[in-house]
Amino acid sequence: MAGNKAVTYLGPGKVEVATIDYPTFSMKDGPGVHQANVGRETHHGVILKNVATNICGSDQHMVRGRTTAPEGLVLGHEITGEVVEVGRDVEFIKEGDLVSVPFNIACGRCRNCKEGKTGICLNVNPDRPGSAYGYVDMGGWVGGQAEYVMVPYADWNLLKFPDRDQAMEKILDLAMLSDIFPTGFHGCVTAGVGVGSTVYIAGAGPVGLAAAASARLLGAAVVIVGDLNADRLEQARSFGCETVDVSKGDPKEQIAEILGVPEVDCGVDAVGFEARGHGREAADEHPATVLNSLMDITAAGGALGIPGLYVTGDPGAADEAARHGSLSIRIGLGWAKSHAFTTGQCPVMRYHRRLMMAILHDRVHIAKAVNATPIPLAEAPRGYQEFDRGAARKYVLDPHGLLTTA
Repeated sequence: MAGNKAVTYLGPGKVEVATIDYPTFSMKDGPGVHQANVGRETHHGVILKNVATNICGSDQHMVRGRTTAPEGLVLGHEITGEVVEVGRDVEFIKEGDLVSVPFNIACGRCRNCKEGKTGICLNVNPDRPGSAYGYVDMGGWVGGQAEYVMVPYADWNLLKFPDRDQAMEKILDLAMLSDIFPTGFHGCVTAGVGVGSTVYIAGAGPVGLAAAASARLLGAAVVIVGDLNADRLEQARSFGCETVDVSKGDPKEQIAEILGVPEVDCGVDAVGFEARGHGREAADEHPATVLNSLMDITAAGGALGIPGLYVTGDPGAADEAARHGSLSIRIGLGWAKSHAFTTGQCPVMRYHRRLMMAILHDRVHIAKAVNATPIPLAEAPRGYQEFDRGAARKYVLDPHGLLTTA
């Protein structure tokens, strides 16, 4: 194979589809690749022909210039594909298998992996626990918004779909298993959502909508989604959620109108560090707003699931403290209310098989909930632009035209 088209980051607001090297079973030097990983042999991996590879809000943070991502970085960590080449040391995954790739890269051998903490594997990123494809400070593993990608530790990482024809019939739903569906589900599980719960989800982007669908799957009595974007709030209402327009002010009063009381059992932050204020402050960034608001409206003894992304370096932050990930959090309020907090990457492997079964047996229609929209790989720059403008869609890149024929 001579080449491999992929989406690359060129600087704030700029992406392009370029030709990069076809993947091999050895890590090469390049933008974002940690020098300790250069030359690393990955005969435990496979090469995938990508069937679907999604644009994520986390990618958008980099493309906006809100991280320290280097120019030339190949983007993309939400990957679904067909195995076209198997490494020497792979035992169980076979050529032709159709698989979902967790966005977390995990070795399956370290203490954290063995404890199910695959989001913070100790062996894949020389800088810190945890890694992902095509992401800043995550070890430099080449991203998957491409025609082909190498996936390491294939026997451990890959989720094989049991029947290819059945999987292709539901491929847009299954494409959500690499990240946003497990991430939204994790946010709800860690917030304590269960049968009869009332839950407030901050953010109606794809992760927030996936969290809302997850809350309904978990048996929540009332799911309330808050956002500033009218189209995204309409998308949340399309599958049975109540909504709060935070541009009208603090969500507390609107929650009281829905529930009769100004608080919920469970809170989920699906916004992260680019949060805006409420009411008259909605035009400006206030990165601690969502966390402080959730503490205010979540009942004493409740929990907050925080799948929204927070970073240690934000060159575009509003103040010096926020540039280093330091926010004015009302931790005293959370302490006084005995709240539990869960942050960090979702350990996708903890959930993805069960969520796959829910999809295959029509217990959930996650692609419809997040308005999954396939576009050709060549149109990725347009997808990024429209997503950045607030489109109520989850853009799914179709590198080989296989989604349109599914």
